[in-house]
Amino acid sequence: MADEGRRAVSGEVLTGITDGVGTITLNRPDRRNALSGGMIEALAAAMAEMEASREVGAIVITGAGRAFCSGGDVQDFYEQGGEGAGSAEVDLAAVERQRRHQEETVGRIYRCRKPVLASIPGAAAGAGIGLALAADLRIGSPRTVFATAFEAVGLAGDFGVAWLLERLVGPAKARELMFLNPRIRGEECLALGLVNWIVSEADLEQRTHEIAAQLANGPSHALDGMKQNLLRAPHEDLTASMSTEVLLHKATGLTDDHVVAVAAFVAKEKPRFASGWHAEDP
Repeated sequence: MADEGRRAVSGEVLTGITDGVGTITLNRPDRRNALSGGMIEALAAAMAEMEASREVGAIVITGAGRAFCSGGDVQDFYEQGGEGAGSAEVDLAAVERQRRHQEETVGRIYRCRKPVLASIPGAAAGAGIGLALAADLRIGSPRTVFATAFEAVGLAGDFGVAWLLERLVGPAKARELMFLNPRIRGEECLALGLVNWIVSEADLEQRTHEIAAQLANGPSHALDGMKQNLLRAPHEDLTASMSTEVLLHKATGLTDDHVVAVAAFVAKEKPRFASGWHAEDP
């Protein structure tokens, strides 16, 4: 097993690589992993590094302590005089800075060429929901709670939350979650499709790693192609989707992964994909 250990991108974001799984941990447990400016920059840097690393086949994003991410730091808002810092006009420089932050975090997670799994030990709120929903898959425990939270602080919402919710739970439910800000817990998160799995709190870390390691050892070219197809599908009609889909399908048919998988299928064996990460590889 290869393990680079856990290291800090900044004190507020930790990273590590084990069994081909790159883990990014939001690390402000005393503030429920609320996002500071430095934390957002560090998360963006960590995502870029993990996506580019040849040692990483899948990425996990999680939070330290008993929360995933509580969104923007409301205490900071208060100390600065609110989101607008007491100004009567929108700060256009701040708008551009936040657009960049959102694109380099939520945008990068959503479009990442490697599978991304969000492991949600507790609260995901506000911008934290955007980070979680941008991932390909999500796993939580009975302690997992989703709350949009923007209504509670008088803000319209950011970090792609409305867009992601509308596509995941539908327009009516997305409006309910945005307008009324209910707290959605555990099994209800599962029923709505906000998470893919709910496991016991004690099993969350192990099950997260098992799923991520399976992805890391999978056929990376095929998984990448699947994600590209899924990202395009909502924006194309069936004919257009099938037309572009078949190009990737035929391209993955030229890979060693396909040859290995077909041979293993015929032999009734488990495939060992050439593009996957393997524990005994140097």
